[in-house]
Amino acid sequence: MSPETPDYDQTFKNLIVDYPREAIAFFAGREAARVDDTVRVLPIRQEQLKERLRHHYRALDTPLHIEWPNGEREALAFAFEEETRSERFDIHRLVHYCTDLSQMLKTTRVVPVVIFLSARPVPTRLELAGDERTYLSFQYLYWQAGSEHYRHYLASPNIVARLCLPLMHWAGRDEKLEARAGALQGLDELEPDPNKRLKYAEFVDIHVQLDENEQRLFQQRYPDEEAIMTGIVSRSRQEGRLEGEAGLLLWLLAQKFGSQAAERYQSQIEQADEATLKRWSANTLSAERIEDVFHDEG
Repeated sequence: MSPETPDYDQTFKNLIVDYPREAIAFFAGREAARVDDTVRVLPIRQEQLKERLRHHYRALDTPLHIEWPNGEREALAFAFEEETRSERFDIHRLVHYCTDLSQMLKTTRVVPVVIFLSARPVPTRLELAGDERTYLSFQYLYWQAGSEHYRHYLASPNIVARLCLPLMHWAGRDEKLEARAGALQGLDELEPDPNKRLKYAEFVDIHVQLDENEQRLFQQRYPDEEAIMTGIVSRSRQEGRLEGEAGLLLWLLAQKFGSQAAERYQSQIEQADEATLKRWSANTLSAERIEDVFHDEG
């Protein structure tokens, strides 16, 4: 992978918030066995965390709060931290993060998880001790993208694993293209929401960064996956046009008949196709009553 990896903190925050259960299962598998569909997973806003801290600069990337139904188990917090550059990682700072989170949530059940995008060695344990006793022993779960080979996860049913394929270890152009194809296949198979499909198609391309030659090769070798990307982008553009047409029609109605009258038809307008929206907009020019705008001939 490229040695000059950009800072992907924000993209990972979105990934964990959008797919919290899948993120826990993939990045913290040892602790994920009891985190099933019955639990509530609540992302904790950074601003809320900062308000409870004396030091404003301590803010976790994405803390998650796990609650079991009927209080059958004590709540559990996952303290996710993403490090684009391993050399910036500070285990002492992570200890502070976790103790702050423990204090805020009034629980000692905190699982620290660090996601490293490189495979450089990092300290994985911190102990504070005297001659007789150890007074603090701290360790954390971690996932190093550069230490995982993408082919191990090409068929994974976990969408987080599939989207992270381009971040994993690959060697040479052919494997890079295959990693992108696997990520797009996963997005197509595992994510039905069109908005998230667009969002994470962009996530894949932010991380894979194909040049023009690689893009041409990808189109030749992976036409089905290229069609997935093209379809996602095309649908997004179509939805953008529809939003524009709908917004224009609502504005025209508000100007001619008043905003309250226009709002009564907002839901109907938002569900209409492009041709219908254009016909209604044209009707607005001659209609004497707002009802006449939506009258269909025949």
